[in-house]
Amino acid sequence: MTGLADVTRGRILFGGDYNPEQWPEEVWAEDIRLMKAAGVNSVTLGVFSWSRLEPRPGAREFGWLDRLMDLMHDNGIGVVLATPTSSPPPWLGRLHPETLPRDEDGRTEWWGGRQHFSHSSAAYRRYAAAITEDLAARYADHPALTMWHINNEYCTYDYGDEAAVRFRQWLRRRHGTLDALNSAWGTAFWSQGYGDWEEILPPRHAHYLKNPGQVLDFRRFTSDMLLECCTAERDIVRRHTPHLPVTTNFMPLWSGQDAWRWAREEDVVSVDLYPDPRDPFGAQHGALVQDLTRSQARGPWMLMEQAAGPVNWRGVNHPKPRGLNRLWSFQAVARGADAVCYFQWRQSRQGAEKFHSGMVSHAGEQGRTYQEVKQLGAELARIGGQVTDSHTPAAIAVLHDWHSWWASAHEGRLSTRVDHAQILTVWHRALWQAHLATDFAHPEHDLGAYRLVVVPQLYALTDAAVDNLLSYVRDGGTLVCGFLTGVADQDDRVRPGGMDGRLRELLGIRTLHEWWPLDEDETAATDAFGGTLWSEEIEAAEDATIEARYTGGELDGLPAVLRRGRAWYLSTLPEPHALRALLARIASGAGVRPVLDGLPDGVEAVRRGDLLFVLNHGREPVTVPLPGRHHDLLTGAPVEDGLTLGRYGVAVLRPGARPQEDHALAPGAW
Repeated sequence: MTGLADVTRGRILFGGDYNPEQWPEEVWAEDIRLMKAAGVNSVTLGVFSWSRLEPRPGAREFGWLDRLMDLMHDNGIGVVLATPTSSPPPWLGRLHPETLPRDEDGRTEWWGGRQHFSHSSAAYRRYAAAITEDLAARYADHPALTMWHINNEYCTYDYGDEAAVRFRQWLRRRHGTLDALNSAWGTAFWSQGYGDWEEILPPRHAHYLKNPGQVLDFRRFTSDMLLECCTAERDIVRRHTPHLPVTTNFMPLWSGQDAWRWAREEDVVSVDLYPDPRDPFGAQHGALVQDLTRSQARGPWMLMEQAAGPVNWRGVNHPKPRGLNRLWSFQAVARGADAVCYFQWRQSRQGAEKFHSGMVSHAGEQGRTYQEVKQLGAELARIGGQVTDSHTPAAIAVLHDWHSWWASAHEGRLSTRVDHAQILTVWHRALWQAHLATDFAHPEHDLGAYRLVVVPQLYALTDAAVDNLLSYVRDGGTLVCGFLTGVADQDDRVRPGGMDGRLRELLGIRTLHEWWPLDEDETAATDAFGGTLWSEEIEAAEDATIEARYTGGELDGLPAVLRRGRAWYLSTLPEPHALRALLARIASGAGVRPVLDGLPDGVEAVRRGDLLFVLNHGREPVTVPLPGRHHDLLTGAPVEDGLTLGRYGVAVLRPGARPQEDHALAPGAW
């Protein structure tokens, strides 16, 4: 099996999506000159080129791509070649309207944008396979080709008739019989019992609340159908080029794909990442996505897309201030990225994304954006051989599961304010601000390598997942669970007692009497902090320790934070500073310490392999205490006892060695 290291070969891949079909060929030579000056060593070609490659059914126009592939090879730039199947040409929708997806109201999603394909359409799959086959056959032996990129940002839902047929087939495979399906969906409620498979439809527009079991299975089905499309194209290119890795790009923390399962099908895990430059927690959002992607990859990963400047799809699209693109790029490398790439190389002059930035902006070569990209390319080349294929260690695992997320999002829940992704973000942010390194893990993964396992919220847990958590604590691990964890099983069937009985015993809960969600302007006072978003009426077991109690109101005196041995339970969401302090205290008790002590707020320290990355996410200079002697790979300067970082400053530090000793050290020897 091939992987990212087979492509990087000691370099950090640097470049991005290149869409030269948008430009006259005389621009291509200028692009090459600017790429080489910026240190670009990899470009992605063909992502949105289907209509250019196949202007009419069955026609093939490869000449322009031949010239580009040769041009890249002649200039030492590798090509990640994409299958163009995310944006079918207009003729496909006109000739085969069944390839167009329909939304839950039955409306057709027409061509004129992108992602306008039905994942269940046999015609779409046939044409997608044909263009992929011919693309792979033509370029399999081309020396510029380094990797395959399948489709782009899989995200299409389809509620149409062909999807309905495939949904029924998928349900037969999952449940076997109608009796099993009726049981899993709880169709005894509201007279929904199915007596024939043909009665089952996707969860289309309904008069009132939809069946949550049906919606949950449809989300699973959609993820699986998109994955079928992806793996079908992957298998074609693998047959032609078994020596080359294959990837497809995830969107960050997107709800539509079970990315744990998808990652198992990829040689390289890649993600697109676009934090808002004006978001005060943009760096933490980036860290979360990077930690999650690294955990899916189980090692180095690929930042397939980021923006060199503004995007074009927010209400107000702010540019990145000077230095922020560099800072966030190094943050990705610190957290495991061996590729730093952009959408796109040259900013478009036409089309829906002409105000989405490029590595070369409308300002051209003299623009600040390109000049910063050029600096970054040189710096990444400087450190590449000393960082690639190394790992970012963590002693804490944050558990996340897409199926639990899907189940928790049903329409009839107790509070629409409770959102899985937001809860996950808040807990990760508390750990990030406490300077504690984290991985992510699935609740059924082997957790034995971690000193602390954190469960912000897993509403639905399989029996295997519950057993895994019990075994983890029994074997000496420390576990912290947030509210609404273990409420339901894998079919969204509420567990007796409102929480799995084994978890209640583990966490020291005798009885969960009632859930008390909080309004937006409401807090739940405790004797230690203010609780937000949620509270619960719980009765503690005799051998449990109450770490914090509610004060006042209906829950006066009842446990807000409960501990039984090494297992903790939070029945509310503490205010941010309190959650941070509590998790830091629990981590310390489990033997987990920050990467560096005494870090100022807004400064992040990350270890990757033998290197220490120190990043200042603030606009003001800071001094960072730093024990011992280091060498900054970016400046070549020695660093002793302390480090001063300017606005958005970055240092990549190697312990011990003096600059003059560098020539004597082979990469990786330190």
